[in-house]
Amino acid sequence: MTAWKAHERRIAKRLGGIRNGNRGVATADVSTSWAAIECKERKTLPQWLESAMGQAVKAAEPDQLPLVVLHRKGQRSDNDMVVLRLCDFLTWFGELVEDEQ
Repeated sequence: MTAWKAHERRIAKRLGGIRNGNRGVATADVSTSWAAIECKERKTLPQWLESAMGQAVKAAEPDQLPLVVLHRKGQRSDNDMVVLRLCDFLTWFGELVEDEQ
């Protein structure tokens, strides 16, 4: 199994979703009832992004969620991206399991 497939499976399990796999159509890598998740795996992440996350984590009080907001100059802030660590997401929102219907 390739590393990116394993990554998608791990994320699906952690977020209570299903891995859609490559179906030849535009679908999310992982789907839940509340989220369409794209999973990306890279050998390295940009140092500036890791540094920004480190700053957010260091500055956060115990009752605060560390976030990085990415803004493209000249664009509307509504299109900014919010980045957080998976461990922080799960701490705040809990282990997520889809309802079985």
